[in-house]
Amino acid sequence: MGDGLVVVAMLTYRRPDDLVKAVPAFVAELGTVERDGRLLVVDNDPDGSAATAVAGFDDEHVRYVHEPRPGIAAGRNAALDQCADAAVLVFVDDDEHPQPGWLAALLDTHERTGAGVVAGAVVSAFDVEPDPWLAAGRFFDRRRLPTGTPVDVAATNNLLLDLAQIPHDVRFDEAFSLTGGSDTMFTATLHRRGVAMVWCDEAVVVDRVPATRLTRPWVLARARRSGNSGVRVALALAPPGPRRWWARAVAVAQGMVRIVGGAARAAVGLVTGSREHDARGRRAMARGRGMVGAAAGSVVAEYTRG
Repeated sequence: MGDGLVVVAMLTYRRPDDLVKAVPAFVAELGTVERDGRLLVVDNDPDGSAATAVAGFDDEHVRYVHEPRPGIAAGRNAALDQCADAAVLVFVDDDEHPQPGWLAALLDTHERTGAGVVAGAVVSAFDVEPDPWLAAGRFFDRRRLPTGTPVDVAATNNLLLDLAQIPHDVRFDEAFSLTGGSDTMFTATLHRRGVAMVWCDEAVVVDRVPATRLTRPWVLARARRSGNSGVRVALALAPPGPRRWWARAVAVAQGMVRIVGGAARAAVGLVTGSREHDARGRRAMARGRGMVGAAAGSVVAEYTRG
């Protein structure tokens, strides 16, 4: 294995029960590789509620940082700021658990490919069994690719960064803090800067999906937000002027295709009794509405805090 400190950064917001399970699982993975490592818990609760949950863990391997500014982008930037002495930074979520060999697989792929970014696989585990409509819509399916496959965008729920290859001026855009999409913006910017990004399918984390997310309103709202934030990223990356207006026009066209096509598919589902056609049609419609809304300047703030 290579040299240099490995930091696993876990962002958290008022999930003490998840932390109690996730922290020891990721610390255990750090112990499976022959490199110095630590877990960095970034608490994004203004009240610093995670401090109590983290206090009982070994200070040698677990570090707590409080980032009171609201939003996941602020938390991710705080993690970057805390890694001046690290060679590798790996982002994970506080409701995930690593499969055995997760970290070794990420580091091995990084060393073999020399890529600046390595994205790992995320699989869903459900607190309760999804109803047949949700299952038919495959709302929680995640992409899986052969290891070594180049990618041009990735999420931070299982993401390795070679910090020596990350330009210092590339940060998580806090305009996306309460809407989602800052990780898409970040990795898409790295790709445009020429930083190589590859997939590692053996590096698996399991994402726990609570019952509160296993509802039709929640999954359709997530589809709308996803379409909205994706277009907002595309517009932010497009240069001002004609190219940005073109990106806006393309977003409207693509969004309308999803709305019209999704409505037709949902109608087929209604007539035939097909849950798959109904669910996937409604999902396409929701994503399309988010895309058209973003092109018109609307912002879907999924993570707005009361």
